[in-house]
Amino acid sequence: MLRKVMRDVLLRRGTPWYCPAVCMSQYSPRFVDPVFKKESIVALEESGEISAIANMPVKAARNNDTCSVFHDDLVSKFINYVMKKGNKRLARELVEKGFENIKRIQLERYHLAESEEEKAKIELNPRVVLRRAVENSRPLLQLTPIKRGGVRYQVPVPITEKRSYFVAMKWLLEATREKERTVHFPEKMAWEMLDAAANQGKVIKRKQELHRQCEANRAYAHYRWS
Repeated sequence: MLRKVMRDVLLRRGTPWYCPAVCMSQYSPRFVDPVFKKESIVALEESGEISAIANMPVKAARNNDTCSVFHDDLVSKFINYVMKKGNKRLARELVEKGFENIKRIQLERYHLAESEEEKAKIELNPRVVLRRAVENSRPLLQLTPIKRGGVRYQVPVPITEKRSYFVAMKWLLEATREKERTVHFPEKMAWEMLDAAANQGKVIKRKQELHRQCEANRAYAHYRWS
């Protein structure tokens, strides 16, 4: 109905009704997404699928798509979650300062370590610390309210991979912002990431509490299919 109304308005103005304002995309379905990462290109060459899309029309890459070896999808997504009101420059600066704090803390622990075994366990790369923190914070199940017979039950269901990454980073940011306001955001974020990377802290407790609730409500799991 909305599409028909917009088409009539555009026709009265003399504008073609098939313009991108109505179709929402300037590419037809036969256009394929751009492959700009070296790993993806190598995988396509090994599987032989690259010959199938060699002569296909390709969509234009987005302005944040890059083939740089320094690009990390997880860090980029985390910066987007930190961002507020579209101020991405500030969000990037906060995350970079948080990484700097992680590096300083880990270097201090490294130099205070007495044995080589302790030094080998200390991770100095902030990106690896962030990835470990997110992986340790990812939940395996979630509770979904399902109504049966006038009663709403909290039913445990498996969580998708994309949703689990979102929940983990959301919990990390919520735990960071819940800390005392006298401490700057990068420092709070650094300590929260280090705790989560070591399987400690508020986020890990929150994940374990969610799993305990799912275990307690496992008797309602059959409502997911009924």
